[in-house]
Order: sequence, then structure tokens, then C-alpha cells
Amino acid sequence: MIDKDEKLLAGLDEVDWAGMEHAYGSAQDVPGHIRTLCGNDEAARQRASSHLGSSIFHQGTRYQASPFAVPFLAQIAVAGPAAAREDTMWLLTRLAVDWHDEYDVTTGINVAGWRAAAAEFEPAELLRWYEEQLAVEKDAEKRAELQEARVWVAAGNSFDSRWSALQAYDAVLAELPNLLALLDDADACLRTRIAYLLAWFPEFAATSLPRLVALAAQEKDPVTAATALLATGLLGPPSAAEDITPYLDAADPLMRWAAATSLTRLAGLDESPVGPALLGRTVTELTAAAHSTFEHLTDYCEGDLHGHIERTLHALPPTTDPVAVREALDACLPRIARDRSGTRTRRAIEQLFPAPLPHSAPQYADLAEAQQQLLDDLASHHHAWVIRSTADWLRKLNLPYSQEALRAFTGAHPQL
Repeated sequence: MIDKDEKLLAGLDEVDWAGMEHAYGSAQDVPGHIRTLCGNDEAARQRASSHLGSSIFHQGTRYQASPFAVPFLAQIAVAGPAAAREDTMWLLTRLAVDWHDEYDVTTGINVAGWRAAAAEFEPAELLRWYEEQLAVEKDAEKRAELQEARVWVAAGNSFDSRWSALQAYDAVLAELPNLLALLDDADACLRTRIAYLLAWFPEFAATSLPRLVALAAQEKDPVTAATALLATGLLGPPSAAEDITPYLDAADPLMRWAAATSLTRLAGLDESPVGPALLGRTVTELTAAAHSTFEHLTDYCEGDLHGHIERTLHALPPTTDPVAVREALDACLPRIARDRSGTRTRRAIEQLFPAPLPHSAPQYADLAEAQQQLLDDLASHHHAWVIRSTADWLRKLNLPYSQEALRAFTGAHPQL
């Protein structure tokens, strides 16, 4: 009798993993970790997931083994054990697009530009260059170095990270027809993850866009629906504005924000139907969102909704009402609790506390509203390392400089 996991991972042992590399050397351990994802030991599964996340995707870098792992991860995402499916979708997304959601979240991903840049460093091009160098190099030591590099390139490797990343991206692209089944999955988290993943594949838009429009219309989960609507805006042609505009009147504020964000992207396209009146309406919704606290968030910008709003506002056409844009940006400034990079946090501290407070520091209630909001967000910041990196600065400003002290100063409840 054939075990169901054996069928799920058919062909796993036929890949020459030992002949490939990942971040820590030989990739011969990859099939074992992939199998462990399907096991019943939750702690072991978590360790396997973590190891894969740091070996075939190490701080954004993809390796020789990365694209070969994709088909098996896709199988697990579609038909694997429930405990493994969402984490596997997260890993597939990272393998495909790294953190392009931060860089391209207002415009959509420029795959054509990526392909053009990567083509200059594909192994065939590099191999030709090394052979030209070897043909003229006389120094024995330099020839040995060139020959070693040539052998590595001849094995299908490239020194350019854009090329290796594109191999993983294309591997995920090839699996999208099968992964589309997740749009109908009973698990809302999986529907959300596939809607988010599809946003970064414009080459698949002819197939995915109608499905995303339908998902946004029928989905009951607000995060899934908003994720699908944003994906529609990132992928859609100008005509997609017709599908998106009605959501500016949605009851759910997350959907209104998603519609305004999507329309802003479409407004920047040639022959866009998003005129001044509609653009003004989108700014109104973005401003309302900037002043709001949301119960639910999407994965875009790692959940940093106010950072996402800032990026969207900066992408508006220059003819947009500057007063309205300034109001929205000012509202976003202190909302830094989900700022993963720390850039927004440092900017907010600099602008809202340009000079140290008196040594006899005022009470929290005596501070300006924006200053209070910033300290509230620092107290509840989701990335503790950001607070640690700004501790000396906060101390010099005569402000509390640890999250415990910030929570005490602001009267916030301790984090659980």
C-alpha cells in the first residue's frame, strides 16, 4: 500500500539534492525537511519549516535548490496536512517575490524589467565571459580561479541574485494553475494567501484577474476580500476601475481602503478612467483610513497599513489636492507599530520630538495628540528590535526607552 504522503511527494527522491546547494552548503537535507512538513510531530514540523525558510530562502536570497523545492511545496499547500499548508504558502510567496510587496506595493511588480536585468547574468552569458577570459589569461593562479568559477557557472549557477530569484519565481509561476484551487478552499487563511500571491504575477493575470474579482465580490472574510481587491488593483488594466469603484461605498472600512488604494494605482496608468472627482474620493477614503484603527489587516507591507497608505499617497498624481494629502500623511506619521524596517519609526521620532523634553518631563496627558499616538505605538510596537535600536535616542530625548517603560508612561496594558 502506498502511503498518501508518498503519493503527495512523488519524485522527491529523484531530484539530485546532494548535487545542489542552499545557504548552508549541500542541499541533501532538503527532502527530509519537506517530508517532515507532512508529519504529525508539530515541533519537528515547525523546525523543518524554519530550516527551509533559512536555507532555500535565506534573508531574501534564493539558491540552486530553491526552484526544485517549489513543486513539492505547492503539492503540500494544495493537498497536504492542514497544519502545514498555510506556512508552506508563506514560504512559496517568499521564494517567488521576496519582499516585493514593500517595493512594488503601489505599482505592481515589474517582471519585464526583472527579466531584462537578470538576462545579463544568466549562466550561459557568464559562461561565455569566463571562456573569453580563460582564452587570454596567462597567470596560472588567476586561471585556476577563473576555471573554478567557470565550473560553478557551468553547473547552472549565477553570481547575480536577480537571476537566482527569477528561477524560483518562475517555478512558482508554473505551479499557479494548481494553486488556483486554493481560491475555493474552506480555510479563509489559504484563500487569503493565494489571493496575495497572485498579486505578484502579472503574466498570469489573464487567468487570475477574473477569479480575484469574483472572490472580492463573494468573499465573507474581510481580510480575504480586501486582499483580492488589492490584487485586482495591482494586476488590472485601467478598465478594472469599473469593478473596483463600487467598493468605495462598502460597509467595511478595510474594503474602502483597499478600493482607494487600488484606484490610486490605476490612476497612474495611461488612459485611466480615474478622473479628478474619483481621485478626490480616493484621497478622502485614504485620509479616513489614516485616522483609523483597523481590527483586521492584510499582508501587504507586512501588515503596516499606515506605511502602505503613505506609499499610496506619495504615488498620487501631482495635481491631487496637497492639503488633503498633507492631512493624511500627518495622520500616518505617528502610526508606526508595524514598521518592520524601523525607517518610519525613526522619522516619526525625529519629526514629532525635534528636541529633548525638559528634564522634568511632562505627563503623557500634556503631550500633543500626535506625540501621544507615537508613544502609544512605540509601547505596542510589533518589532521589539526597532525599539532597542532607538533606545539611546529616546533616552536623549528624555523619553521612556524600553517598551515596559513606555507602557507604564502611556498607561497601556502589558503585552501578553
